[in-house]
Amino acid sequence: MTWLLALAVAALTAHTYVNAGRWLRRPPDTPAPVTEPVAVLLPLRDEAARVTPCLRSLLAQQGVPGLRIVVLDDGSTDGTADVVRAVVAGDPRVTLHTGVPLADGWLGKPHACRQLARHADPAARVLVFVDADVVLAPHAVAAAVTTLRAAGATLLSAYPRILVSSVADRLVQPLLQWLWLTFLPLRAMERSARPSLAAAGGQFLLVDRAGYDAAGGHDAVRDRVLEDIELARAVKRSGGRIAMADGSALARCRMYDTWPELRDGYTKSLWASFGHPAGAVAVLALLLLLYTVPLPLAVAAALAGTPAVASAALVAYLLGVAGRVVSARATGGRWWPDALAHPVSVVVLGWLTVRSYHLRKRHRLSWRGRPVG
Repeated sequence: MTWLLALAVAALTAHTYVNAGRWLRRPPDTPAPVTEPVAVLLPLRDEAARVTPCLRSLLAQQGVPGLRIVVLDDGSTDGTADVVRAVVAGDPRVTLHTGVPLADGWLGKPHACRQLARHADPAARVLVFVDADVVLAPHAVAAAVTTLRAAGATLLSAYPRILVSSVADRLVQPLLQWLWLTFLPLRAMERSARPSLAAAGGQFLLVDRAGYDAAGGHDAVRDRVLEDIELARAVKRSGGRIAMADGSALARCRMYDTWPELRDGYTKSLWASFGHPAGAVAVLALLLLLYTVPLPLAVAAALAGTPAVASAALVAYLLGVAGRVVSARATGGRWWPDALAHPVSVVVLGWLTVRSYHLRKRHRLSWRGRPVG
């Protein structure tokens, strides 16, 4: 029975390897100049402390002559707009807008993105949504637009390299890439028209303007916590195609600065990732069985004098670690010695998920001072 467990982990790790090595798109290192008009859209809410590196990287973009940058100050109270003005220093490529009050039935992020899309130049053929915690390489927009067009896709998620420093970061953040590389068949996702088979990350997301409008834009995801994934699904429902790319050479992202921010950031959205609580229970039980149980089982079996069980359990643990290593190396992440703690990472993910459902049931989920569930 333990060897069946090891075989299951082996199959998933093999899938991670194939996804990372064969199906994950790699943007070009030296893209040709982009000739079509492009609008970069940057929503900001209380981002004065960290928007400067993002803005400077946007101003330094190369190979996109028709680039325009649209910034929205979404009700900030920390002087974010003043920081933007100081950094931009009158650059004609940048326009700064003040957000309107949140409309009924809308969540904050989709509402801000909808305003940005409406403020973008109608001639812009590609919309590039960027979060304030993302810093782009000089060729990032050109390379990502080239990849979007080469893939024949309507929407492209160029997943950035996630920067980690604290123990909490190193336990939790690498799971983002690991989960979709391990469990999502990337090529099938691109080819399938099924909206349920979709993934996206909103940190650095590109969408063809015509396809965005056909999908209903952010109006179609106005009340969705995971508006990026739901936008990808809306694109599929409207007949468009989506794609994922390794954006680790194009962008870096420091998502959270403290443990409370990381905890609350994941808590606000994990319930939406899993959907019905029964589904969350089933998925978490499977993850714990495959990736957390093997190591303590190996130790217990060794102490009990059952070397066959101990060996099989140890192999299952090491195969799980190998999957984390493959994922990290494919997406510019840190793998040593973090991958060895993969069983603990899965436990922390389980706790955050339980916390997410618990707080949602009590209507206590919020983000940036706004309720989200």
